Amino acid sequence: MTTELLDSTNVVDTSQACLRKAAPTAGALGRIGSLETRLARSAAEVDAAQAVRYKVFVEEMKAQVAPEAHRRRRDADRWDSVCDHLLVLDTSIEGDPEEQIVGTYRLLRQEVAERAGGFYSTSEFAIDPLIARHPGKRFMELGRSCVLPEYRTKRTVELLWQGNWAYALMYGVDAMFGCGSFPGVVPEEHALALSFLHHNLLARGDWAVAAQPELYRTMDLMPSEAINPKKALAALPPLIKGYMRLGAMVGEGAVVDHAFRTTDVLIVLPISNISGRYINYYGADAGRFSS
Repeated sequence: MTTELLDSTNVVDTSQACLRKAAPTAGALGRIGSLETRLARSAAEVDAAQAVRYKVFVEEMKAQVAPEAHRRRRDADRWDSVCDHLLVLDTSIEGDPEEQIVGTYRLLRQEVAERAGGFYSTSEFAIDPLIARHPGKRFMELGRSCVLPEYRTKRTVELLWQGNWAYALMYGVDAMFGCGSFPGVVPEEHALALSFLHHNLLARGDWAVAAQPELYRTMDLMPSEAINPKKALAALPPLIKGYMRLGAMVGEGAVVDHAFRTTDVLIVLPISNISGRYINYYGADAGRFSS
């Protein structure tokens, strides 16, 4: 998310009745210029999204994957078969749709995860107690977000969020969560940003969630009075900063992902926390960039 800092001064009705009534129709979820966002429609498009993920996570970020993944040049796992895959496509590129895919997000709804053996994030964070405290709410996991380098612009990110928002409305989602990553496997290298998140955005009460005990790495690496907020904000990865601007919270403790060479934190975003200015920008019916 690269839009300006958002606030919550506007009051918007986000009741489930309102959200379901505003559900978008099938097809494109948004369009800006030649860029379009929609869900993958075929196995070939999912395969193409996995190829984009391989380029970003393995070739660019040097993630460690199995030999078969290197042979196929695809980032893939067992969750791909049960998730929905949000795509950004550049329709100005001639050829098959899978050749147009320039960005992707993986979306996993709670009811699907329960049938498939759980959420991806449970390998790092204790998600089940969080969900158990909200029996009447529907959760959605966001993951595997990536965009090809030449398309890392404001409009591409806006379209990804347009797609996420439209999808959440479509399925009456009450809360989103997912891992946000810092580069590298040494949390202390991100002491300023991690400590800022710990002291200012920690999820509490019914929304509290923590890293799995055996993987827990403290985020409390600096005292609150030693943190320069402006410098801390500048040190946050864009995706985490974007979640924060929407009204997200973070779980307690970080996890080092050695395979992907990242330090992960859990982002928790109740729909009721999303700032009114953000909802007004994209539209309560996700209609701002709809086609």
